[in-house]
Amino acid sequence: MKYLWWLLQIERLWILTNLRSFRLAVPSTCFISWTKISPRRWRSKSPYTLAELIDNSLWATSKNTEMKTIEIRMLFDESLGKAAIIALDNGCGMTSQKLKEWAVYRCSKFNRASEKYVRPDPAPRSLNSDISYFGVGGKQAIFYIGDSVRMITKPVGCPDVHELILSKEDFKRKEQNKEDIYKSVIKNRKPGDPSHVIKDDERFLHSLIAEEPGKESFTAVVITGIRPEHITFLKQHFKVLTRQLAHTYHYYIHGLNGNDPSSSFTNSDHSKIDIQVTLREKPLKLPHVVNLREIDDDMQTLYIKAAADTFEFKAATGIDTGRVEGIIRYHPFLYDKETYPEGPEVAEAPRDEEDEMKARGKRPIFECFWNGRLIPYTTVQEFDWCAWKGAKGAKVPEDCYGRFSGVLFTDDKFQVTTNKLTFMDLEQKVKGRETIFTRVVNGQEQRTHIQTQFTQWLKNCHENLDKQVKFLSFGKFVTRPDMTPKKMQHPWATFSAIEWDGKIYKTGQLVKSQKTQPIIHGTVVQFLLYGDHDRDVFATGGQVEVRLEPKSLYNKNKIIPIFRIDKNATDEGIKKNIENDLGRLPHELKVIWQEPNGWPQNGFCPAGTPLGPLSVEIMNKKGEVMSRMPATSQGTVIRLSVKLTVLKNGPEKAEEVLSLVALHSARWGFGFKKIERLNDPGSYTLSLNTLLHDTSATVFGGRDLPSSKISFTITAGTAEAFVLGEMSSTLHVGVPFDIPLQITDGYGNSTKPLPSLLPELECRGLEVSFAAVDCSGSKFIIKGVKARGKLLNNQPVKKYDLRVTLTGLKNPTQTIKISLLPGTPHTLHVKTDDNPIVVQNGTAARFNVEVHDEAGNVTTHPRQIVHCQVPGLTPTTVDYSRTGAGQLVTKPINLKIVRGEPQKLRVQFEMPSRRNVESVVRELTVIPSTRVSQIMVCSQNDESLVLRSDEKIEWLAGGSLDNLFYKLHDEAGRVVPITTEIASMIKVNWTNQVDLKDLVLGKLPIAQVPTQVQEERFYQVSYQDQSVTVSFSIVPRPDEPAKLKTTLLNDTVKLGETLSGNINLELVDKYDNATRTLTATCVNDLNVKAEGLDKEAVTFKWRESSRSVDVTGICFHRGTPGIKNLLFTYQTYTTYQIVNVAAGDPAMLKLVGGPSQPLQVINDHSIPTPFLIQLVDEWGNVSTDKRVVVVMKSSPSELKVSSAVVSQPVDSEGKASFTVNSVSGQRGCYQLDFNGSLNNKLIPGPTVNLTVLPNPNKPVCLTVEYSTAARFPAGGTFPVFSVTVVSDEGSPMTTFNPAAVTMLLWEGEASNRRPPQTPTELKCSKPMENERKDCFHFRDKKIPETAGNHTVQFSLLIDQTNFLLSDQIPINVVANQPVKLAPESQPPAPVVSCCRDVKNRTLVQDMTLRIMDSYGNPAGKDLDGKLVVSITNCSGDGAKPTPLFDGRINRYEISLAEGQVHFTRLAIMENSPGEDGSEYTLRFQPDVPQVPTPLAPFELTFHFYDDAVNQQRVCDLLKKKESLSSAVSVLKQLFDGYSELLNLFTVQRETASIKVADQREVLKRQNVTVTESIPAIDRLLTEKTKEADGIRTAAKRVCSIRDDFRGQQDVLGMVGHLAYVQDDAAARVISWQISGDMDCVVTGTTEAARRIYDDTRGRQQVMALDSVLVPQMNRPLPHIRNGRSLFEPRGNPVFARDLLIFPRDEENCAIVFANFLSDTILMDDLDSANDYRRALVQKKIRCPTILTRQGDRISARGKFGGTQNRCPPITSLKVFGAPLPQHFYTLQEQIDLLRQYRTAVEKKEKAEKDRDDHSNKMKSPVMIKKQQDKETKEKQLEEIERQLNSTTMGPQRRMKRGLEDAAGPLDSIAKRAK
Repeated sequence: MKYLWWLLQIERLWILTNLRSFRLAVPSTCFISWTKISPRRWRSKSPYTLAELIDNSLWATSKNTEMKTIEIRMLFDESLGKAAIIALDNGCGMTSQKLKEWAVYRCSKFNRASEKYVRPDPAPRSLNSDISYFGVGGKQAIFYIGDSVRMITKPVGCPDVHELILSKEDFKRKEQNKEDIYKSVIKNRKPGDPSHVIKDDERFLHSLIAEEPGKESFTAVVITGIRPEHITFLKQHFKVLTRQLAHTYHYYIHGLNGNDPSSSFTNSDHSKIDIQVTLREKPLKLPHVVNLREIDDDMQTLYIKAAADTFEFKAATGIDTGRVEGIIRYHPFLYDKETYPEGPEVAEAPRDEEDEMKARGKRPIFECFWNGRLIPYTTVQEFDWCAWKGAKGAKVPEDCYGRFSGVLFTDDKFQVTTNKLTFMDLEQKVKGRETIFTRVVNGQEQRTHIQTQFTQWLKNCHENLDKQVKFLSFGKFVTRPDMTPKKMQHPWATFSAIEWDGKIYKTGQLVKSQKTQPIIHGTVVQFLLYGDHDRDVFATGGQVEVRLEPKSLYNKNKIIPIFRIDKNATDEGIKKNIENDLGRLPHELKVIWQEPNGWPQNGFCPAGTPLGPLSVEIMNKKGEVMSRMPATSQGTVIRLSVKLTVLKNGPEKAEEVLSLVALHSARWGFGFKKIERLNDPGSYTLSLNTLLHDTSATVFGGRDLPSSKISFTITAGTAEAFVLGEMSSTLHVGVPFDIPLQITDGYGNSTKPLPSLLPELECRGLEVSFAAVDCSGSKFIIKGVKARGKLLNNQPVKKYDLRVTLTGLKNPTQTIKISLLPGTPHTLHVKTDDNPIVVQNGTAARFNVEVHDEAGNVTTHPRQIVHCQVPGLTPTTVDYSRTGAGQLVTKPINLKIVRGEPQKLRVQFEMPSRRNVESVVRELTVIPSTRVSQIMVCSQNDESLVLRSDEKIEWLAGGSLDNLFYKLHDEAGRVVPITTEIASMIKVNWTNQVDLKDLVLGKLPIAQVPTQVQEERFYQVSYQDQSVTVSFSIVPRPDEPAKLKTTLLNDTVKLGETLSGNINLELVDKYDNATRTLTATCVNDLNVKAEGLDKEAVTFKWRESSRSVDVTGICFHRGTPGIKNLLFTYQTYTTYQIVNVAAGDPAMLKLVGGPSQPLQVINDHSIPTPFLIQLVDEWGNVSTDKRVVVVMKSSPSELKVSSAVVSQPVDSEGKASFTVNSVSGQRGCYQLDFNGSLNNKLIPGPTVNLTVLPNPNKPVCLTVEYSTAARFPAGGTFPVFSVTVVSDEGSPMTTFNPAAVTMLLWEGEASNRRPPQTPTELKCSKPMENERKDCFHFRDKKIPETAGNHTVQFSLLIDQTNFLLSDQIPINVVANQPVKLAPESQPPAPVVSCCRDVKNRTLVQDMTLRIMDSYGNPAGKDLDGKLVVSITNCSGDGAKPTPLFDGRINRYEISLAEGQVHFTRLAIMENSPGEDGSEYTLRFQPDVPQVPTPLAPFELTFHFYDDAVNQQRVCDLLKKKESLSSAVSVLKQLFDGYSELLNLFTVQRETASIKVADQREVLKRQNVTVTESIPAIDRLLTEKTKEADGIRTAAKRVCSIRDDFRGQQDVLGMVGHLAYVQDDAAARVISWQISGDMDCVVTGTTEAARRIYDDTRGRQQVMALDSVLVPQMNRPLPHIRNGRSLFEPRGNPVFARDLLIFPRDEENCAIVFANFLSDTILMDDLDSANDYRRALVQKKIRCPTILTRQGDRISARGKFGGTQNRCPPITSLKVFGAPLPQHFYTLQEQIDLLRQYRTAVEKKEKAEKDRDDHSNKMKSPVMIKKQQDKETKEKQLEEIERQLNSTTMGPQRRMKRGLEDAAGPLDSIAKRAK
């Protein structure tokens, strides 16, 4: 042990050997030596010991561009081996040289030989990671903690891992054995190789070493032999350890501004530092894993979060002597307490009574950080400029100097001890005289006096941040224009109450000011506080708005500071002062009339009666006459005046008639003169009002000034005149109208008429009369007035003067202008020249018609329609509504004239719409016309032959009728001469070729007779103008026999069958008309013959009815299908009958087309060549029977065949085509059977054999790997799930996008294979360097927070419609660590009283409390303990009495079994002490020894009252409040959710717009211009796709070798298909060079090669890659040595293998062709090749085989020429295929980009639509109604809060019940409460 202590005091260590890194094939070792060390003592606590290791890691990771990961693992799990502490980082690692330098004590970074130290650039807060400094701390920390260390490191770029082991035990052993103590070894090994770890107690190293593969660099410090005291400390104080480490590296973890969520500054470098501490104890105990970034209770975090404002400064201590940055944070006084943080590990000095109220106490202000790292044992108490200087001249209280904390940041120019626990010179330098302090604002230094700046800042903090007055019941925000500057005008928050110095002031309360001029008395209007405060808040001060009282005297408000309120004033004194001021105000008016009789109240006066004169006096309550208001301030005089107003009262509002204002005079007071303007009858009011003369206001201080009112009525006078009422000035003849008159008095007011008034009417030129008069009130109406007279037509309307006279009035006569128009229709007038009227048949009759009124004037009126009815014709209607007269023309009259005699008609005229107008009748005579009315057709050869109309004529078929003539006659029977005009109107229907000259002569065209007997033809001659026609029909008759005719209805017959129909034979004429000349004996002379015809079956039968012969029994038994000619003969007549002989009945199916055999298909692939099936009969003839249905089936049925059709009838050619789109099945041999059916009869068909090969591109299942032993604590992290997509051939697939693989998670047990509708979807993580690349990893996925059964399933989206699911994995989520005690459901806040009824005293009833984790899951099933129940004051006031439980006890102790406890009832005692209306907390504190961390208690707040009535009222209010709060919360969550969703839609829209813009820019770079129109994108996609398809399908060079093995497991493919060659000449010669290997099949394994060999019985040559030596493929051409050409060759030499293009599996294909082609060179021609070979040989360099593009070959031995060295033509070779041109791939890229762009545009449109729809939904009436409902409920909630406050906080409720009162009776309690 003595030696071990000596070893710990290491001073110096160095390396004696020199090693260099090199690549190792096997592990190796090297030796190092060191020297004895001088002693040095080092002390540190465990957190700061581990900090030394973190310092080294921070320096090692300082140059990382990605995340800097540092992990401290404390492994105290005996199942893993002995205790160990591991410091692991992903830094740069150490080479062997650096590892040797690390072992040297005090080998600091300044004197290391491996690299020269470069000081980092200055950084803000000196956060430069340059804290691994002296070469001492790490080694001291290691041997302080344990006895042995294993350094494991891998530097960047080195393939090997270096290990160095140092241990005290090894040192002691070497000393005892007299060995070289200071010599050890560095072991070099491969990453992930644990073979050297053989000790069982070091088995934890296996998992550490297993993490090494894939890491570019790392360092792991493994410390073992941990001292027991360290293990105990680290286990028990793990939280303390992590909190101190988080404090030490706070600014490295959180950045420049620390853990401040509100800070807008971010530092990406520091946000990449991830420090994690892990503690593993016993196996069943969950490991503790803490990321220092997640700790939120370290001291710096507490300081930052509690700070309300900061003061930044810098200190310059001299030139190049270091930089100091400082921050002071102010922690204000809030809510009756200090906010200066009290951290768990803060060491406070003892406080005396004087120092008790200071927040910081005697703790120093500044903590000190060196290069961003905490130096824990150095602090700075204060600086002179920020210290308290005494009360004299102080701008802020002394307490403010105890409310701030601070931080100092220094660089490494200031010295620290080697253990980095203390500064050596910081305080001396910073507090030196040379130090200059400057304030920093927004990053800029301000050269001002630091103490002045700090004092002003501290004053602002005190005034704006310290909250000492509590403002209650927020009202609204207001703007105060009276404030200056303008920035202080808004916002001002208003409140209805304040709590100040223990007293509450409310709105409406009377207050008195102090120390104001003058002293004011008034009522509180509101309290004002500057700032955005919308709830109860504490502040240092504020203002109060006071309404001066009495308001009627002062009438203004005044705002004063709150501290000006006189807290000693009483309500009685204030009210007495107000009452004294009220007696000086005006009280009443006194009216004095100057005339003997004044106007009485409610009197009546006729119009024109004068008012006045009068005077008014103003009196106060004391009876004193006043002319001005009492004075309220010096120099202010308010004069009074009296306003006289006369108002006429109306139904809706009063109308002001006159208004006068009188000032006060010494003689008359307030006087008014006589008024004579009241002439309008009605109800009036005389108002006298007192006014403030300057403002004319009738109200002063909210109080009405005195006034007086007198009501009276003005009536109308006697009748003196009249006024004509409104009437139309346009009148009609004979139409009666009324004249209204209004009788008035002398002022124009309506009045009653005089009795016996009679009117007189006069109008020159017209006759005027009236019927009667009507007198009603003041109305006088002359009724039934009529005017008559003759008016001039077509002249302007004439005006007439109509005089109205009423005898007996002063003004008896009035005149009115009128216009007279024709009256209503009265008679019809029809004018005719002759009677009767004569018209020719076929013409129209004309009549002149007029409509007259009763005076004979032509009149016009609406619906003035005249009907004219001519017998036999429809009525003629004419509208005379506008003209009144006009000509009426009837329709043409067409009568049938008999023998040319005229006919007479009666024409009637009438107006159906005017029943009062009589109809008129006129006579009409119709005479015959001269128009053509008859046509006669006759023959010139026989003039007596006249063809009658509709006559039938029999004529020889095919003949004609010649010499036909026609004649025309009129209606009188006279012959009408034929003129050219008339002839042109003659039409015939049998020809269009008509000669006009013949028609003029009366001759008709020749009429041809039909050739067929059955065809009867119709002939017609017509005169088109008059529609006069004559028609006849000709019936043809047959001619003499000319030939033999056959008739056959069905001309098709199958081979072997008899023709179904009969063949009919008859003799016909030359037009095929039956002559019916055959006889019954003709059957003996008939004969028939044809090829293959069975003549014996033919029979001839006589048919008497048609005199023809029927032939039956036609049958063919041989020959081929097709057309057959039957030859019939009879005497000299012969004829042929064509018969179509079809194939026989379908008998079998044949395969006439399809893919070549043997057929091999890759699984899920198509068979591009269709199967063509032919239907044949038994003779092998093609059958076209479409009734036959062909069916394709697979055998066995496990093979799934996808085709457009699996069954179909044959087509018109008897064929059926089947295209197989997809073949799915397991690997093996199958059959495709083709069979037909006809009427349920089977037709046999062919069978095709096929072999299904596995598809390497088809996913068939998902395999999931994860730790099945893992636990799933609620809220924790799932283990890593590795999901492998397995292909059809059993290999992993990596071609899918990671976004296509999804982890589905839902609550509940696994059921069927498919997940529920809405599972939680989780995306896969990026693979880490050391993870498999052939699977998808789901890492760091959060476990559900609800304990119970859950299910995990993984899904692969194959395409838009198909997906693949894994097996469902049941997950049992268990509760996490127990953290709290909570009920199963939150009970409502109880309200209790100290009455006798136990129900009113019950706190909880039927409540079960359980131990739960942080997510509310029961977590205490195996935990027992006790539960302490107590009652505490919410306010913390120790003087306030506390209620007691039943039994007069203040706490309960109850057993806690299996993590739960049940309360049947818990109540307070009867007459319990307590403060009425106060709130208390019912605290349930669990004590469970098995849980290392104390559990959080459950606390329930309750209200205490003295009386049950008030308790019940508050209880009801609380229930209603809870209900309203729940409803408001739901609505608020709804609106918040809608707002968040709107923001989400907005973000989605913006993201989609950015995506569209980015995609458009990418397309522009590809020279593709497109708009955001989906149709335009589709058109461009179609064009590009068509162009690409054209290139793909264009003729190009292809390899003609058939590859039947591609796609099989472990098969790469056939050599000829593994590569493309662009150049034709190169493809030809290279293919020829390896022509014997072109059909070789390359496999990945020998087993696969052997399988193919066995399947083909050795016929197929194969090559396995695992048996091929990989040649060196990066060598240059032979003429290049050491990167330089030995000579300049011609002919462009190039390795032949470099011309190959590999479409897939490039690495393996390169190995294949490197073996086949080796170093074969390709050149342009033979001469260049010979020159190249000669030059190489001369330089004694081996020359490989050379090929030329011309087709020559020079072997490696130099041989060329001959047929064996000459390449044949390309057409005779099996050559490599040609790749698609580059333009094709450009098009493919453009197509992919266009598809992405189209998707982006669709997403953008959808996002815009979703956002618009959601926005409209938010504005919908339903949502508006819900918003209104929410506001209503919030107002109700505020009202309940007010009622609760008034109930619980009113002064009258603040009664205390002490313990001594508890024994009193209930009635005494009730009395005291009153």
